[in-house]
Amino acid sequence: MGDEPRPDIQAAMSKMSSKVGSKREIKKLPEHLWDGERVDLITSGTYGAGTGIVVLTDRRLFFLKDGIMAKTSEDFPLTKISSVQWSSGVLLGKIIVFASGNKAEITNVQKADGKAITDAVRARLTDVSQPSPVSEQPPAPANGGPKPDVYEQLAKLGELRNAGVLTDAEFETKKAELLSRL
Repeated sequence: MGDEPRPDIQAAMSKMSSKVGSKREIKKLPEHLWDGERVDLITSGTYGAGTGIVVLTDRRLFFLKDGIMAKTSEDFPLTKISSVQWSSGVLLGKIIVFASGNKAEITNVQKADGKAITDAVRARLTDVSQPSPVSEQPPAPANGGPKPDVYEQLAKLGELRNAGVLTDAEFETKKAELLSRL
């Protein structure tokens, strides 16, 4: 099999602005992935006492520190994240994740990478947010045609269903909601 990283990990690595201090974790990353899980973005960061990598997959955001003395892995499934914030300094920034009533801060994150991950998580939260059964839909604009992003969201929804993130029922519910906007 060789030491070649998986294509999804290779693609995510190519988007990283700095790989300093993250090579060991990237090498160990496949051991921490779920069956069929796809890696989209990776950056380095510090969480708790360790410096490791922040990984965004098609199913979750997680932090991985795989040191000789200490190993840390913290999962934030996309379905459990209520919001995510990006706070930036001159060179580095901080990703703040709010999930299941808890707040987690990942610091020392490269600016471009951290913003990309935060934006991607936000986009997914918007795309897969579960409509509550009694949710009030804002009235559709009388003169506006279909929103162009509805088609994009439908495509992403299909990907999430095919990846096993959404059940068929969740997919159908969200699809109906999106189609009602057209």
